[in-house]
Amino acid sequence: MSPTTSPNLQIRLRLPRADFALDVDLGLPAHGISVLFGASGSGKTSLLRCVAGLERAQHARVSLGQALWQDEEQKYFLPTWRRPLGYVFQEASLFSHLDVRGNLQFGVARVKGATAAPALHAAIDLLGIGGLLDRRTHELSGGERQRVAIARALATQPRLLLLDEPLSALDHARRQEVLPWLERLRDQLNIPMLYVTHSLDEVARLADTLVLLERGQVRACGPVADVLAGGGVSGVVACDVLGEGVAALIRATVAQRDTRWQLVRMDFQGGSLWLRDTGLPLGQSVRLRVLARDVSIALDQPRHTSIQNQLSCVVLAVEADAHPSQLRVRLRCGDSTLVARITARSGDALALAAGQSVWAQVKSVALVE
Repeated sequence: MSPTTSPNLQIRLRLPRADFALDVDLGLPAHGISVLFGASGSGKTSLLRCVAGLERAQHARVSLGQALWQDEEQKYFLPTWRRPLGYVFQEASLFSHLDVRGNLQFGVARVKGATAAPALHAAIDLLGIGGLLDRRTHELSGGERQRVAIARALATQPRLLLLDEPLSALDHARRQEVLPWLERLRDQLNIPMLYVTHSLDEVARLADTLVLLERGQVRACGPVADVLAGGGVSGVVACDVLGEGVAALIRATVAQRDTRWQLVRMDFQGGSLWLRDTGLPLGQSVRLRVLARDVSIALDQPRHTSIQNQLSCVVLAVEADAHPSQLRVRLRCGDSTLVARITARSGDALALAAGQSVWAQVKSVALVE
């Protein structure tokens, strides 16, 4: 479901800040991860805190499905403790005097009924922390602490999970440790998640829906692949927010392993791409990110070149970019869309136009899942 059809999480609010006003009107899906992305100070955490009821915005209406959480026109405001949500902060905020089991039990103390214990056990299993229950918090790695914090939030049986840059306090190795568990949450949980980050790597790997924020304003909102590619009427503005992060996301399958050169071939409906072998099993579905800056265009199939990833494409559109010296060229490749960032001078020399058959040379591909 796209965020423009039957939205389940409605957020409309205005919140003055020192140098700008957070002013949004969003409808987000009832499933998967909706990521709030933007530079520091763009209003991401403030938006999350308003949804949680930790701050009371003006002219606000916040609802989840049929449940109303805030409506300033009706003078209605549901306090945080009555909102069925889980909140995961940048720091795990675990109690040092309790072991992991004690922290989890404390977190679900307000949950009543026969479902409390099964929900806790399910959260422990989902986050893979069964072997940590008797450990003290100082014995945990940063990644383990965050997994415990997420399990604690899930054990309260929330209808919405809020995650405020949960990986920002971790080093690269610990981030890579936690990311597969977040993917597991996305794929197995039947609750929506609102996730704050300023990392495009996390966006590409986790997001289903992407919301771009700049100085409190929504610059773009939609399926992650569409927004990352800078498509639609808000494309130029989106590209300005994304900067060098404009990219295509492609769903592919691990199809062949070349042991001599330590490469794997990733197949998708529009062709194949070769990547460095990271040991993924044949047949596994993956998500690939191709940055627009790493795609060049040729009118004829290139020969005698070091760039081995070459794809036959059709030009969908030639569009203005955030900088007047550049163009964005969106390309159809099978059922996928690539995007190339080239100079306006090159676009003019090639006389690129919609419907034209071209070749895309892909200099680099990132495996994000």
